[in-house]
Amino acid sequence: MGIYIFRRLLYGFLVLFLMVVFLFVVMRAVPGDAVSLQLEDSGGASEEQIAELEAELGLDQNVAVQLLDWVTGAVQGDLGTSLWTNQPVIEMIADRLPVTLQLTLMSVVLAILIGVPIGVVAAAKHNTIIDHVLRVIAVSGLSIPNFWLGMSILTITAIVFNWIPPIGYQSFMENPFVNLQQMIIPAFCLAVTLCASIARMTRSALLEVLHSDFIRAIRAKGAKERLVILKHALRNSLISIVTLIGLQVGILLGGTVVLEWIFSLPGLGSLIFETVSMRDYPVIQAAVLVFGAMFLLVNLVVDVMYGWIDPRIRHD
Repeated sequence: MGIYIFRRLLYGFLVLFLMVVFLFVVMRAVPGDAVSLQLEDSGGASEEQIAELEAELGLDQNVAVQLLDWVTGAVQGDLGTSLWTNQPVIEMIADRLPVTLQLTLMSVVLAILIGVPIGVVAAAKHNTIIDHVLRVIAVSGLSIPNFWLGMSILTITAIVFNWIPPIGYQSFMENPFVNLQQMIIPAFCLAVTLCASIARMTRSALLEVLHSDFIRAIRAKGAKERLVILKHALRNSLISIVTLIGLQVGILLGGTVVLEWIFSLPGLGSLIFETVSMRDYPVIQAAVLVFGAMFLLVNLVVDVMYGWIDPRIRHD
C-alpha cells in the first residue's frame, strides 16, 4: 500500500507540473497582459514606462525563465505576489480556501444524502411508476446548469418570498446561522448534478448486484428484502458510487468559480473569476494549482478507500 501511495503521489506531482506549464503558456498567449491593463488609464504610456513596469513585475523575462522562477518558489512555499495588490499569493489563497472547501463539502454531503436514497428506492421499485419518475428527476438534474439554477432560485426567492441570502459573508465560526443561510443555496445548486449522477449510478449498481448469485442465496435463506438491499447489496455497490464521487469532484470545483461569483462568496473560485480579467498570473496559477491538488488528493483517498470497502481489493 505504501509503495502504491508513493507512486500515486509522484504521478500527482507530474500532473500538477504539466498543468502549471500548460497554464503558463495559455495565459500568456491570451491577448492583453497585466502591464497594458495597469497602464491603460495613463493615456498612452511610453515604451520606457512599459519596460520599467514589466521589469518591476518580473514579466520582462521569457516564459521559460518565469516558469522556472515560479516553480522554484512554489517548491519552497512561495507562490509569488499579486501583480495588482502586491499581496503574497499564499495569504490570498489561505483567506479564500476555507469558503470553497465548505461549499464543496456541503454539496457532496447533500448529493450523497439525496442521491443514494433515490437510487436505492428506484432499484427497489424497478420498472414501476416510482422508478420511472425518479429516473426522470435524475435526468432533469443532469440537464440543469448549476449557474442557471442558482440565478433562478435567487430570482424566485426575491420576488415570491421577498428574501435574499444575507449580504456580507460570515464564516461558520462567526455566525453559524447566517453562514448556513448564505451557503445552503449555492451548495444545493452545486450538488444537483452530482446528486443525479449518484442516483443513476446507485440504481444501476444495485440492480446488477441484486441479480447476482450470492444475493439469491441470501434471499433463499429467508432474509428480509430491506436487509438484503441495505446490508448486502448496497455495500457491494459502494465502489462504483465512491469512484463516481471522486471523479465528479473536478466538476464541483469548476462549478464553484461561477456560483461563488453569483452568490458573492469570497472563495477560491470567485478569486479566479476576479483575477482572470486582470491577468494576475501568480494568483491564477496558484489557485488552479490548489484546485488540481485537491482533485488529485480526493482521488487518492478514493483509491485507498477501495481496500476498506472491499477487503478483496489489494493495491500492489
